Amino acid sequence: MHKYARKAAAAALTAHSMGKFREFHEALYANSKQLDDKKVREIAKSLGLNPDEFIKEMESEKIQNEINQDMKDGKKAGLRETPSVYINGRLLNNTTPEGFQGMINAQLKKLK
Repeated sequence: MHKYARKAAAAALTAHSMGKFREFHEALYANSKQLDDKKVREIAKSLGLNPDEFIKEMESEKIQNEINQDMKDGKKAGLRETPSVYINGRLLNNTTPEGFQGMINAQLKKLK
């Protein structure tokens, strides 16, 4: 988990509540190397959102509780990172293209 992960999650959830999830999500990833409060405010403003209202909602109890619940649920499910990928109910540990192909091939082999 990087130092801005929780705030990035809060920003994504806030953007979702304001109808701008996809656009905000793409901007977060495009700016992942320089994420900080200033960058989040810039992204919010560029998407036509009020930066002050956006930050206030990010810090709200509702958003923070949602993140806490997501983290509890992920821990309970045995997840260690985001994203986590399951194929036929099996956690994919090797998320390289070769890892995907290997898991898919193993699952297909079981069907034969």
